[in-house]
Amino acid sequence: MLLSAGSFIVRAQTEPPDTVEIPLKIRIGAEVTGPVIYLTDNNNLNAEGFISADLNERWGVFLGAGYSDFRYSQYNYEYLSKGLFLKAGVDINFLRPEKAMGKYWAGIGLRYGLSSFTYEVPVFEFENYWGTITSSIPSSDYLGHYLEASPGFKAEMFRNFSMGWSVNIRRLIYTGAGKDLRPIYFPGYGSGGETISYGISYYLMWNIPYKKINVLVKKEEPEETEETGESEIR
Repeated sequence: MLLSAGSFIVRAQTEPPDTVEIPLKIRIGAEVTGPVIYLTDNNNLNAEGFISADLNERWGVFLGAGYSDFRYSQYNYEYLSKGLFLKAGVDINFLRPEKAMGKYWAGIGLRYGLSSFTYEVPVFEFENYWGTITSSIPSSDYLGHYLEASPGFKAEMFRNFSMGWSVNIRRLIYTGAGKDLRPIYFPGYGSGGETISYGISYYLMWNIPYKKINVLVKKEEPEETEETGESEIR
């Protein structure tokens, strides 16, 4: 049999499946950078943990909490601060479902942070025309607020165990102490004297699958190759 054609189109034969099965998970994690730093500098303790839950293949909810105990001293003053902080928000996964498969996450977390803390200056000295003056600022309670954006990556290393990191970009709303008595250190935020603060966090996470969903996968357009001429098939 002889078949002739002026032109024909060769299409890719492989196509992604219509749906993929994604396990939704609850994650319980701990931030490990703070305790490691405390081993080398016991003037600064930060301990933080979180729980998060997948709502679907892209969106999740996040709730975190932590404790901070900070001490700083110079030749003419000493500063003490300690308190609790809470963070709540959402996580957005930018990976396609067939790439993530419930095991990988690359995206951004958006948080609102609330910090309840005390700070005091037990002693400080300053000089004026009459000599050196020694004074102090007594301990007081404050409530501060901030916003946080945390782009990062998480990967499941073993069954139900993940590791990850994030870069934390925080925008100060209010320290709770007024502009004239801004805290040197703001638990959960960082330097109270900075409108924008930065940090990096590393996490260990335990994953608890609670549900599986089927996610429709958007098909990619197949590549097309056009050839002209005659073809003979015998």
